[in-house]
Amino acid sequence: MTEHSLSTPNTATTETNTLRLPAFLSTERLERAFVVLTALNIAASLLSERLDAPESLTLVFNLLSYFFGGTFGVIEGVKSLLHREINVDLLMVLAATGAAIVNQWHEGAILLFLFSLSNVLQAYAMDRSRNAIRALLKLRPDKATVRRGEGSAVLPIESLQIGDVVLIKPGERLPIDGEVIEGSSSVDQAAITGESMPVNKQVGDEVFAGTVNQNGSLDVRVTRLASQSTLSRIIQMVENAQESRAKTQSFMEAFEQRYALFVILAVALYIVLPPLLFGVEFNENFYRAMVLITVASPCALVISIPAAILSAIANAARRGILFKGGAYLEQMATIKAVAFDKTGTLTTGKLSLTDALPNGISRADLLSLVASAEVRSEHPIALAILAAAKAEAIPIHEPQHFEAIPGQGVRAMLDSAQVLVGTERLMNAEGLSLPPEISAQRDQLESEGKSALIVHHRERGWVGVIGVADTLRPNAAAFVQALRAEGIQKVIVLTGDNQRVANAIAARVGADEVRAELLPADKVIAVKALMQTYGKVAMVGDGVNDAPALASASIGIAMGAAGTDVALETADLVLMADDLSRIAYAMHLSRRARRIMFQNITFSLGVIVVLVIGALGFNLALPLGVIGHEGSTIIVVLNGLRLLTHRA
Repeated sequence: MTEHSLSTPNTATTETNTLRLPAFLSTERLERAFVVLTALNIAASLLSERLDAPESLTLVFNLLSYFFGGTFGVIEGVKSLLHREINVDLLMVLAATGAAIVNQWHEGAILLFLFSLSNVLQAYAMDRSRNAIRALLKLRPDKATVRRGEGSAVLPIESLQIGDVVLIKPGERLPIDGEVIEGSSSVDQAAITGESMPVNKQVGDEVFAGTVNQNGSLDVRVTRLASQSTLSRIIQMVENAQESRAKTQSFMEAFEQRYALFVILAVALYIVLPPLLFGVEFNENFYRAMVLITVASPCALVISIPAAILSAIANAARRGILFKGGAYLEQMATIKAVAFDKTGTLTTGKLSLTDALPNGISRADLLSLVASAEVRSEHPIALAILAAAKAEAIPIHEPQHFEAIPGQGVRAMLDSAQVLVGTERLMNAEGLSLPPEISAQRDQLESEGKSALIVHHRERGWVGVIGVADTLRPNAAAFVQALRAEGIQKVIVLTGDNQRVANAIAARVGADEVRAELLPADKVIAVKALMQTYGKVAMVGDGVNDAPALASASIGIAMGAAGTDVALETADLVLMADDLSRIAYAMHLSRRARRIMFQNITFSLGVIVVLVIGALGFNLALPLGVIGHEGSTIIVVLNGLRLLTHRA
């Protein structure tokens, strides 16, 4: 069983120096094909015997079944020997070879078939993290427009130096971390900080590589080299977290090596010593040794865990839960604390109109006034207001004049009257002071974690306040309760949003703690602190900014439909339907799977002990040994398959 390491190759070098095999010759495809061919040749061999076909034909089928069933086992066995190690692959090949020597071809071929099948099934569910780095790198432009004297030049981002001035146009993704030295604009920072709302950037503000400039031009002075940007550090944290996690998965490999070495040495001694010391007839003793290596072969033991894990994974997949591998399924049962990203996880990640509080006019008139003023705007808040107005069939009129003021709101002319929609800062700039009742409405909305827009009409005065928010998922609070029923001791909200919004969301879902205004590195620190206190911790997120925390946690859980590629690839579990309640089900399923795995391991070891005692002390015949050995394999597989029908 091999491990695939995560790497970030230089693309150009890889394409130039690496010979790529056709897709149909890939190792994964060949392994699957060989498993099928092994089964077909076993069936052909059995059929040829039943039909009294020539022995040479049966032998050909047997040799082919050994070739297809044992090729990859031999390859892995040889690799382990070259590294001065012994693994179960080698032991299985030796066991099958021993069965062939004593003319038990079918039993040996079945051993190879079951073992190679388990490897293929496990490989199918392996971690797909190798694509995570490529997905991250897509966020960063390869080139930047840099000011040079009175003109500009397009340069690779690797050549940028601290102090260079980069020109950022509307709609462009920022290539570098820096400080705004000229201009103002709204910047979508969700990919890096997790903030649900675009952030207004002015002179002196910090900006990050990978974020998206929206509606204004910016001149940005480089403050970090490309290799040191926030995005680059996210990439590095993902790599480090995954390498650290891989080290914890070596226990089974060490056990396999020790067990295989012990069996090989024990059988070798058994072949040699009895004839030398006790005068036992060599051929009879060799037959007994082949029985011993066959019954001691850990086929049932090796497949006992995959049988349970893969059944549980299939069960989960039918319910919209994708585990990236058996280790994560098993660990899910041990989780004691769960950390949640807010935007796109506990919330939908999409803005919507939540409140329309009129003052002296009807709600419909207020909404019509605001939607008409915002109709030319591309800001996410404007789009949410327009969507609500259209859904309610509210009349929307074209303004005679429209002006967007970044970070403040909009100014529009409707029926020759000026309408202002925006923040208190916009009103103050127009020489207006908010009356107490409007301030109270604004403060109430903001205390609930909503963005408040004040509406002023030149002729009608203060006509109302509009509330917009990233809405909470309908089942979020019930889901947190379900987690507590599954034994979760701590629920914490981690977000890049401001403290007031985060507190409001945490209170509504019933979280124990909230930490706001966090960058990706801060989320990693928070997750590691939880792990020191509670042990196993799950992190639930959906964005690029969540990737390091997802990789650092014991279990990283990504929201599938809304999740970014890197979050999905970095996570260990993906909720395909964005249904948070499935996490509690996954925990319940994990506990059931662990119980069945323990049953299978105990039973498999028990059968091996009984068969070995029978082989050494009671002259157990090879056919009976194979029946006992294969019977135990079938039983543990069937026991594992019970998880296919499991329901919470």
